[in-house]
Amino acid sequence: MSDDIIGGIMATAGREPGRTAIIDGRGREISYGELARRVEAVRTAMSGRPRSGPAPRYGPVPDEDSRSREKDRGPVDGQTGTADRDGTDGGLRPGDGVLFAVRPGVDAVVLALGAVAAGGTLVLADPGLAPEVLGARMTATRPRWVVAESLLYTLSGPLKGLARRRGLLLPNLRDPLPGRPVRHLYTGPWLPGVPRAALRLSRILRSPGDSTPESPASSPDPTAPEDTPAPTAPDTPDPTARDTSDPIGPDTPDPTGPDGHDVTAPDATSTTGPDMSGAGPDMSGADAPDISEISADQPAAVIFTSGTTARPRGVVHTRGSLAAGLALFRSAFPLGPGDVVHTDQLMLGLPALLAGATWSLPGDGDPAEEMAARGATHTFAVPVHLDRLLRRTPRLPETLRYLLLGAAPAPPAVLRRAIEAGPEVLSVYAMTEALPIAIASAREKLAQAEGDLLGAPLPGVGVRIADDGELFVSGPHLARRYLGEDPLEEIATGDLVRIEEGRLVLLGRKKDMILRDGVNIYPGLYEPAVAALPGVAEAAIVGLADPETGDEEVVLAVIPAGGYDEGLLRKALPAIIDAAALPDRIEPLDAFPRSGRADKLDRAALRDLVTRRA
Repeated sequence: MSDDIIGGIMATAGREPGRTAIIDGRGREISYGELARRVEAVRTAMSGRPRSGPAPRYGPVPDEDSRSREKDRGPVDGQTGTADRDGTDGGLRPGDGVLFAVRPGVDAVVLALGAVAAGGTLVLADPGLAPEVLGARMTATRPRWVVAESLLYTLSGPLKGLARRRGLLLPNLRDPLPGRPVRHLYTGPWLPGVPRAALRLSRILRSPGDSTPESPASSPDPTAPEDTPAPTAPDTPDPTARDTSDPIGPDTPDPTGPDGHDVTAPDATSTTGPDMSGAGPDMSGADAPDISEISADQPAAVIFTSGTTARPRGVVHTRGSLAAGLALFRSAFPLGPGDVVHTDQLMLGLPALLAGATWSLPGDGDPAEEMAARGATHTFAVPVHLDRLLRRTPRLPETLRYLLLGAAPAPPAVLRRAIEAGPEVLSVYAMTEALPIAIASAREKLAQAEGDLLGAPLPGVGVRIADDGELFVSGPHLARRYLGEDPLEEIATGDLVRIEEGRLVLLGRKKDMILRDGVNIYPGLYEPAVAALPGVAEAAIVGLADPETGDEEVVLAVIPAGGYDEGLLRKALPAIIDAAALPDRIEPLDAFPRSGRADKLDRAALRDLVTRRA
């Protein structure tokens, strides 16, 4: 296993270039050899054209002297470069920020890996951010490149007003940090708003000698806009939706297909087109990219989690920390050639590529039908989304061996339905700063009498329990630092845990602790047991502070299931909740308020809701 994410994937491609690496949302396949060729093409384009002599395949990391000479650049996390260093014309240099706005799909995988391979640090452009928050993030990361879909340039430029009326807020992709020049690489057809000098993915990906004829919409002049009309439909497309139209289809003279996305890349499945195991560089021979100078310490991504406008909180992961995290995933369950991992999650899709398995990207169809058609062996789900799926499809495909749950705690009822669906069900405990920390099976979690079982720390993961019960985590998978702060040695999880027989048991969130009559009450210690009672689908405990005394009323909120009876519930609570933690009030609700892409329980909103009901 490589200690660098890019080197590991390229090594996998070198071993079996003809094996299927990715299946896109429409079921089209791309081989490892072709994936490596595309990543290398993007890396070469973003690195800059060498003036003389061979270009370094993955570029040396600058030494300390060169870094000290380049303080004017100020890229992500203190790493620096100059526009003309090493004989290149304005190419991306190690540490440069890359504002990234491409929906999940093959394009996104290729562009992300290519940008990181070129030395870039990905900065995700989350739609919907308040302008001042986005501005603070751009100031903190100072991107040198923008990699985005052409449609998003239009929605953040000429159709900005329409997008905002539809509730969509996007950064100005043409000029994310006014006064700081950036270069652009886009995917999709040229649309109004795309900078005229921007690089286009479909042209970068053409193999040397590709004789695909140019249509007027794909002029050889990279500054000439293609004759493609701007979107005029009244419905603004959702740029957060999954992209199912990546350029993996057959070659065609028209570089924009009926869906408006590039389709000029070589066909990954055609028997009459180029040989995907050998297109471009021979990934199994002497022409394979030279990865000997890759630095595992190079920042690869900045993931913003929280923080004020004045001081945004960005988690900086390196190529090495990401590779270590992916290795931990692979250590928790078998994964190798022949397996098919159905997910749009990078942290499960990338381990698949490192292991020589096939990464299956979901489309717009029924998830169970897609998994069955592709022979999926592994998948990932957020508990609330899995619950919806299992209510429609109680039994999952027979090929599925592992179902991973994460991003939020899974209620017992969901765990039981998941087990009945067929596969081995594993719950992943992780945080943005440390992916992953521990993994427990659904059966183990259901057998836990008190608290929520997280599992034993994965190999190499260090844990420390503070005096107040908070869990601290360390290990090679730990993020390098928070943006602009000192290197991290360990991270405070904010979770209160205890260790039982070498396994972590979650008692609750530190900030969720309730104080009543001088007694500390940890909701997570009791919620799983309450949710497991007959007639209860989900349960959450919150505290409402008295404005004068600060003492908190304890409220148990529940989502009733069939046979719910509040009287019977009250009678059952003393057997599973300590007397000092018994609720003052029970509030049945139709649904819990949730937030974020993972639909996590929003406890603040829940407190507001039960306060109003009182």
